Amino acid sequence: MQTLAIDHLQVAAIVEVLQEKKGLDILLMDLKEINDSADFFVLCTGTSDMHVRSLAEAVRDKLREQGERAWHVEGLENGRWVLLDFVDIVVHVFRQDAREFYALERLWGDAECVRIEDTWGEPLGETANKSIWE
Repeated sequence: MQTLAIDHLQVAAIVEVLQEKKGLDILLMDLKEINDSADFFVLCTGTSDMHVRSLAEAVRDKLREQGERAWHVEGLENGRWVLLDFVDIVVHVFRQDAREFYALERLWGDAECVRIEDTWGEPLGETANKSIWE
């Protein structure tokens, strides 16, 4: 994994929501140099169908508050893999088995990536003031 400096408010908001909702194994993929259709993929794993749906809905709601609507949403009904397409940013929320099967990390292996630390195990006071980009 390479270190990637990100100064993108929507990506930061997405990552913060995923962390707040206890998303696991969050990965930010910078596709700007290798893909014309999206600048970033944000990948995250949920522990159950309900958790995957909850994570995806929280991201959708947060960006809607910021005036950004998803151009396309897929998979919200079943909760195995939810795709939220915000044009420049595509969010993929998976169950672990689906993430391993589709292996987007391997498919887009040329992308610069930042793995975001899981914070759900830390006491709230330690994460409340920590920037996600530190």
